[in-house]
Amino acid sequence: MLVTVLILVVSAAFFVSGRFRSDIVALCALLSLLVFQILTPEEALSGFSNQVVIMMIGLFVVGGAIFQTGLAKMISSRILKLAGKNELVLFLLVMLVTGGIGAFVSNTGTVALMLPIVVSLAYNAGMSPSRLLMPLAFASSMGGMMTLIGTPPNLIIQDTLTNAGYEPLSFFSFLPVGLICLGTGIIVLLPLSKIFLDKKTGKHENKAKGKTLNQLVSEYSLSDNLFRLRIRENSPAAGKTVVDLDLRRAYKVNILEIRRKETPQQRFLKTVSQELASPETAMYPGDVLYVRGEADAVNRLTQDFNMEILDDHTSEIASSPGRTLAFYDIGIAEIVLMPSSYMVNRSIREAGFRNKFNVNILGIRRKQEYILHDLGDVKVHSGDVLLVQGTWQDIARLSNEDTEWVVLGQPLAEAAKVTLDYKAPVAALIMILMVTMMVFDFIPVAPVTAVMIAGILMVLTGCFRNVEAAYKTINWETIVLFAAMLPMSLALEKTGVSGYISDALVSGLGDAGPLALLAGIYFTSSLMTMFISNTVTAVLMAPIALQSAMQIGASPVPFLFAVTVAASMCFASPFSTPPNALVMPAGQYTFMDYVRAGLPLQLIMGIVMIAVLPLLFPF
Repeated sequence: MLVTVLILVVSAAFFVSGRFRSDIVALCALLSLLVFQILTPEEALSGFSNQVVIMMIGLFVVGGAIFQTGLAKMISSRILKLAGKNELVLFLLVMLVTGGIGAFVSNTGTVALMLPIVVSLAYNAGMSPSRLLMPLAFASSMGGMMTLIGTPPNLIIQDTLTNAGYEPLSFFSFLPVGLICLGTGIIVLLPLSKIFLDKKTGKHENKAKGKTLNQLVSEYSLSDNLFRLRIRENSPAAGKTVVDLDLRRAYKVNILEIRRKETPQQRFLKTVSQELASPETAMYPGDVLYVRGEADAVNRLTQDFNMEILDDHTSEIASSPGRTLAFYDIGIAEIVLMPSSYMVNRSIREAGFRNKFNVNILGIRRKQEYILHDLGDVKVHSGDVLLVQGTWQDIARLSNEDTEWVVLGQPLAEAAKVTLDYKAPVAALIMILMVTMMVFDFIPVAPVTAVMIAGILMVLTGCFRNVEAAYKTINWETIVLFAAMLPMSLALEKTGVSGYISDALVSGLGDAGPLALLAGIYFTSSLMTMFISNTVTAVLMAPIALQSAMQIGASPVPFLFAVTVAASMCFASPFSTPPNALVMPAGQYTFMDYVRAGLPLQLIMGIVMIAVLPLLFPF
């Protein structure tokens, strides 16, 4: 027993620290249980064949198809546009639409889908996006409580019940609980978001139609290390290609764009052509280079190659003075890295971002810190905001990588643009088929089979570009974490730890009645989720709740519901759920913002659930 507890405590400490990936920590814990012969190899590997794990994989694929075909985006954006510029209506629609989508697909994917749309509509309504983004994240978790497939903890308590010989829960057994969660969230967050989340960023920003070029230049201090150089007639650089000059190695200077004067056909037409600087691009006298680097290095470069530095108020065209810095067709945008991004914990150079996507990274915003120099060697973290520059077409292509990042900062028309793929009706039909098979008992198909059928159909009917795209929608870190932690609950039962904890809960709270025991289980689960993931919390607490209920002769259903609700309704920390962390950089929230707005909601939600669960599921 002591060894099992020690492994669990050390694992929890690593989960809290965040220094190592959660799936690696879970696998190390699993190996420790094997090494100390607490579990047999068959028991240790049982999590990877568990039907809940298979269901989670299938649901990632189904949800990915719903996103990639544009179905969810079309529905959400059209409904949200009904709000117009009415702040109250927009707030209510964000909560309701997000909750509705989150009931059927992963909450992380829901937030990734909704985030750019909500930012765009917030700017259009003249309100701060920060007032909507945290409620957006919270609503995705509340929506997950509405259905069996809405969130992993729901599947965990279902598995715990059925393994103990109880009747399985139905697909919509969770709906009343989810609706009460969402209603409570709306009532509580309406005033809290106005008081604590309405960031006063300045009138000019609140009225903007999204961040302008000048705002981004100012925010990232681009003018400090972004220079424009004109190639003179007798410059040694004339006629050479970008790769010939090798400025990155010799001067640590990057060429971002090359501008070339064209003969205008009409007075008011743009008279400059522009292109991203590829290694083979040749340069000619009169070309203007947009370069990025230290001022001293740029000065040495201009002296060595006889170039002219243009100040911020000098146009590339001498006859048009006074035109300020502008990117024209080559624009800049911000992207927020998802926890599942391949770039996380890799340097910019290792990730090969420029070569893969044909865009430059100009800066990194990490919390309130801006990283602008030597970006090639910087390792990026989950939640980092990258300022990228490239053609709008290439920036739009970044939006297709929705498992990697969320694109922000585009012009309103670009961010709000919705393209409905011709496969969207097919994806909708498959989704309805899956839900129908899971809802109606007269259809002799197990839930895991229904999910697998839907996942395969999504691939076979072309709702993904290819099979690899389907695999990319699966969050393997979550799958491995869950599969590796399931045997931990078995070890806790096998060594008597679960029984010891449930005995302690029953002896301490059982005499006060089942309601007090329910409250103890709820707030214990809620406290654990503030430090470790909701999936791990549910895995560990579900068998304890089951044993506690059985010891006092009560139905385990309300106690297991207390576990899944408490594990999912954790709002006081940005790191307790992926959606909370995802909106943190986009909303420019601090840790205390979550405490001020999330902690009251979490406590009120707990009180409401403790009162409601026994009414919905009697002891």
